[in-house]
Amino acid sequence: MATLSVELATKLVFWLFIQNSLCYEPTWESLDTRPLPSWYDEAKLGIFIHWGVFSVPSFSSEWFWWKWQGEPTSNVVNFMAENYRPNFTYADFAKDFTAEFFDPSEWVELFQSSGAKYLVFVSKHHEGFTNWPSKYSFNWNSLAVGPNRDIVGELMNATREHTDLRFGLYHSLFEWFNPLYLADKQSGFATQDFVNHKTLPELYELVNTYKPDVVWSDGDHEANDTYWKSKEFLAWLYTDSPVKDTVVVNDRWGQGVSCHHGDVFTCRDRYNPGVLQKHKWVNAMTIDTRSWGFRRNAALSDYLTIEELLQTFITTVSCGGNMLMNVGPPSHGFISPIYEERLRQMGSWLKVNGEGIYSSKPWSYQNDTLTQGVWYTSKTNTSGTDVYAFIFDWPSTSVLSLGLPKTSAATTISLLGYQELFSYTTRQPAGVDILVPAIPISKLPCLWLWVFKITAVEN
Repeated sequence: MATLSVELATKLVFWLFIQNSLCYEPTWESLDTRPLPSWYDEAKLGIFIHWGVFSVPSFSSEWFWWKWQGEPTSNVVNFMAENYRPNFTYADFAKDFTAEFFDPSEWVELFQSSGAKYLVFVSKHHEGFTNWPSKYSFNWNSLAVGPNRDIVGELMNATREHTDLRFGLYHSLFEWFNPLYLADKQSGFATQDFVNHKTLPELYELVNTYKPDVVWSDGDHEANDTYWKSKEFLAWLYTDSPVKDTVVVNDRWGQGVSCHHGDVFTCRDRYNPGVLQKHKWVNAMTIDTRSWGFRRNAALSDYLTIEELLQTFITTVSCGGNMLMNVGPPSHGFISPIYEERLRQMGSWLKVNGEGIYSSKPWSYQNDTLTQGVWYTSKTNTSGTDVYAFIFDWPSTSVLSLGLPKTSAATTISLLGYQELFSYTTRQPAGVDILVPAIPISKLPCLWLWVFKITAVEN
């Protein structure tokens, strides 16, 4: 018994030593050595939520204020001239950000039903309005005006009480019309008053108060990382913050940083390179193809179909990425049926085919060379490598020919969600012809994009 206690004590001391030794310096050389927390790569799918004062006009996009008074565009200028009094200001929209139908428990139930494993909520967009009662955003926050609620806090509590989703937050580094930022910009970013008194205090406040597992930065592009003090913040986040072991950050921390530094690369919005990437990346994309925020005048054709969403998702995962799928709620807070339908459709598909998605790894090849519309993922276990072939279109003949999987004597082929094994013949030097019986549509395991599992593949 005494020996066991000594062993346990030794292991504890070693573990504490390892934990305490993970001290990151405010340099990219040091920060880039941090390993990606495993939960993120295993998750594959997250939900993005863009909600703010921009959801009140709900016209054009979440960049409404900038398109009205920053770099004016005719459609937004005309919209304001035709519908609002001449002295109306953007701040006047805030009182109508009422959120009367916002039920965080309903939101997170819907997000969980989609099969997503994490969410990223916009705590503050470029307009500067904070969706939490920030001490650094006097009278321009969700508790002081509009909803009169701590939206971030309510959503965090519902997420952690009612689901197993991980909770993440988006935060814009800059604000279009903040006087402190404009003064720093006028100085050529020689001064850092906005960073010292607004950006960094907000980031520390968010992390210490809500403990997000994702910190998604944006609005960095006008200044370098030295101005933003990004490296100093990340060194604290990785070394001393309450989420240092679990947090994941993106790559928007200053000019020239995107696609070069960060836990996960975004590179650009809706990034989907179609080929395997060396670094973990994410496809941040929108169900409404034209906007991240809600648009009252969106047409049905503006929304991606479930087939388009699944194809985007599969090509993303096959090439080593996660997909962050955006929802834009209206100002009243009740998520529109078109979004609900897409999320629940995604969830129903993942209930059948999630085995080929969650915790999968890119295979040696991403898409098939013989048959178009076939993409691959893989999993390795004690029996070898299993390959999952995602087919965008059900075969038009009784044979599905794949040119890349090299079968072994132990190979079996099945359709996820379908009980019976499929017969096959091997091709030379590699490949397989899968014999597909006439399956009634009522017996198919899902309505869109099917997945063949090929076990014990040799290459």
